[in-house]
Amino acid sequence: MTKKPEPELAAMLEEDGAFPPSPAFKEGARVSDPGIYERAARDPEAFWEGFAKELEWISPWSKVLEWTPPFARWFVGGKINISANCLDRHLRTPHRNKAAIVWEGEPGDQRTLTYFDLHRRVCQFANVLKSLGVKKGGRVALYLPLVPELAIAMLACARIGAVHSVVFGGFSAEALRDRI
Repeated sequence: MTKKPEPELAAMLEEDGAFPPSPAFKEGARVSDPGIYERAARDPEAFWEGFAKELEWISPWSKVLEWTPPFARWFVGGKINISANCLDRHLRTPHRNKAAIVWEGEPGDQRTLTYFDLHRRVCQFANVLKSLGVKKGGRVALYLPLVPELAIAMLACARIGAVHSVVFGGFSAEALRDRI
């Protein structure tokens, strides 16, 4: 049963202000069709359901949206693996050999991982995690700098259903303890 929001919260749910993007931002936008906003406003559920159908679902949803302000549940009953959608679906297309991660480090180090490379490394690390006893619902703290291995570890956790928390590798032991 969903309870009604507190009066203070209910008042915050009402927003009638407009926050238009700057002209420079609009010029660089990947989506330039102004009709997209009208289509989204006319039928938001159908709009987002169309994009959701582009993804691979383990189990389809039974209802697109359950909305009882301030609580929203999208794609109710659906089951999805974000790691598979980030990687696996590209392996069956020409994208398999396209860059998935382009990384450049401080002293000019550069690395490019294709979807195929990234998938292989994510699966390897997922198997390492499983060999260490990490299972679906298990908790993993990732203490790494901003390197490709951080994305690999996050996707590996998502692949096996492990909850993960990312802590930047430059933090002290005390800061690490507080975050974990």
